[in-house]
Amino acid sequence: MNDTPRDQHGWDPFPSSRRDREESKDQVDTPQTRSPTYALAYADEDFLTRQETRGIRLQLELMKPELALNEAGILSTVVLFGGARIPEPGTAPWAARNETQRRNLEANSRFYEEARRFAALASQHSADSHGGKEFVIVTGGGPGVMEAGNRGAADVDALSISLNITLPHEQAPNRYATPELCFNFHYFGIRKMHFLLRAKAMAIFPGGFGTMDELFEALTLIQTRRMQRIPVLLFGGSFWRRVLNLEVLAEEGTIAPEDLDLVTFVDTAEEGWTTIRKFYGF
Repeated sequence: MNDTPRDQHGWDPFPSSRRDREESKDQVDTPQTRSPTYALAYADEDFLTRQETRGIRLQLELMKPELALNEAGILSTVVLFGGARIPEPGTAPWAARNETQRRNLEANSRFYEEARRFAALASQHSADSHGGKEFVIVTGGGPGVMEAGNRGAADVDALSISLNITLPHEQAPNRYATPELCFNFHYFGIRKMHFLLRAKAMAIFPGGFGTMDELFEALTLIQTRRMQRIPVLLFGGSFWRRVLNLEVLAEEGTIAPEDLDLVTFVDTAEEGWTTIRKFYGF
């Protein structure tokens, strides 16, 4: 990332913060310069991680990925959500706690392949029609379905974005995400904003609490018109209709009948990509 104002806005008569930070490392060693209070505020990690500077960290976490994505020329994305626990076909379901879960996760491994093929379709269209800058795949950067999304983009030599989150059980980014577009977040809220800021479609594969949290956040924004309507694809109709009985909400009057149209159930990568093509007319 380039943060030199002189490069962006022309002449700047003031020394850059980066230069001052580097020169401060060579300052005279005295009790005064060793004091934490003397450190440059923006170079003082202890200061930046205080409870009182949370607002600054929220701003920085919003700004850093935004600057990098702008510099990379990313115009729009296809958001791909799904369970970290769903394995690649032919591999052991590491998250299974009993025989029933093992069988179900092995059966659901087909969604890994569907996610991979869907991401490849979107990424190939992006490369062929938009120079790789529109309909760019973005995932949560972890294993399972998220890995499949980044992997599908890599299959066609396309860029893909990874928005990771720091967790107690460390989640390392999968190896298929584009390194220069791989980000790490502390705040779930800011991370979810970045998922939606450029979204032209959402592909939701079977997952758990996190997947449903991200799904309902987007549906709420679309329903309340705080976000433009985009295709929201639920891959695996039999799975989602068991997990989410949205018709009950409409029958009870807690959502409008037309809100049911905000989601589309699909089962294959081709069906999902065709739905997006029809929505945008290409």
